Amino acid sequence: MARMHTRRRGSSDSDKPAADEPPEWSDVDEDAIEARVVELAEQGHSPSEIGLKLRDEGVQGTPIPDVSLATGKKVTEILEENEAEPDLPEDLRNLLERAVRLRDHMDENPGDYQNKRALQNTQSKIRRLIDYYRGDEVDENFTYSYDNAVEALGLE
Repeated sequence: MARMHTRRRGSSDSDKPAADEPPEWSDVDEDAIEARVVELAEQGHSPSEIGLKLRDEGVQGTPIPDVSLATGKKVTEILEENEAEPDLPEDLRNLLERAVRLRDHMDENPGDYQNKRALQNTQSKIRRLIDYYRGDEVDENFTYSYDNAVEALGLE
């Protein structure tokens, strides 16, 4: 697939190894994994950070290479079941944080045209994502603006 804001082609990368079941050395109970996922979410970690922490630190000292293989559910599904899901989807939150950072940078450096373009591209991606998530994950009346982004992120 082509990239959105450039003339380059997409990049090829490695795929995860095909596996149907978790490795034998990672035999942690599903309930313990789900409890750890909820605990990490309550500490303020995003779903991708939770996956990394489980991969690196594990549960009870045993690493969890793939949560969905070990539990049969994705991290976000576990969070939804336990009502601990984040208020914004992770990709939208990351883009909003980036836009706020870029806007603050542009206020201090108005002549930085390269980052002005980066801000425009980021705002374009945000508007596309808001249209995608509108009604389900994002309020029906939400529109992107700097003030709304700051408010949604809780940076006030």
